[in-house]
Amino acid sequence: MEALNPFQLLAVLIIPVLFAITVHEAAHGWVASRLGDQTALMLGRVTFNPIKHVDLVGTLIVPLATFFLVGFLFGWAKPVPVDWRRLRHPRRDMALVAIAGPGANLLMALFWGVMVKLGVLLLPVSQWIALPMIYMGAAGILINVFLMVLNLLPLLPLDGGRVVNAVLPPRVALQYSRLEPFGLIILLLLLISGLLGAILIPLVIEAVNLLPGSAIVRELFFV
Repeated sequence: MEALNPFQLLAVLIIPVLFAITVHEAAHGWVASRLGDQTALMLGRVTFNPIKHVDLVGTLIVPLATFFLVGFLFGWAKPVPVDWRRLRHPRRDMALVAIAGPGANLLMALFWGVMVKLGVLLLPVSQWIALPMIYMGAAGILINVFLMVLNLLPLLPLDGGRVVNAVLPPRVALQYSRLEPFGLIILLLLLISGLLGAILIPLVIEAVNLLPGSAIVRELFFV
């Protein structure tokens, strides 16, 4: 497989990124609605329509800037509103709502892995059909695993931070929650310093290796 130039890579990332963000956020809202909080549902956020989840800065400007400036795709979507007071078991349910997003990314990574496998099978038949499936599938695996691993970091307001906050003793959780206003700043500092990549990339590679299509992802993105 030939390596992609930055513009080709950006082209094959667009659809997987939109679905990764959209389904991730919709999963939060859907699980919250199942557990008693209809806020996201009433606001139309339990949907696969990406427009409902796109943040101008976090989903468009920052990812494009970081991609072309540092070769690292970084961004965020509008968070799905969850009213913990409406959940049946607030602390437990907040953890379940949080983990739904990375769980959705894992399922999508598996879907894109199957897409890569199908593309490889179709290569002898038609490269015009097979190659887009392989490249886009590999990009889909990578972006979904990246988002899953990133969001599982134990830092508020990321999903991993929500889970940690839910399982900590209440007094400790209160102190921990006070770090949330600084979470995005900490992430940006980690990104600029290179520490975020140093933390995430080994974890992403290990996770990708467990999925179908991992050999193609390694060949295209990690060589």
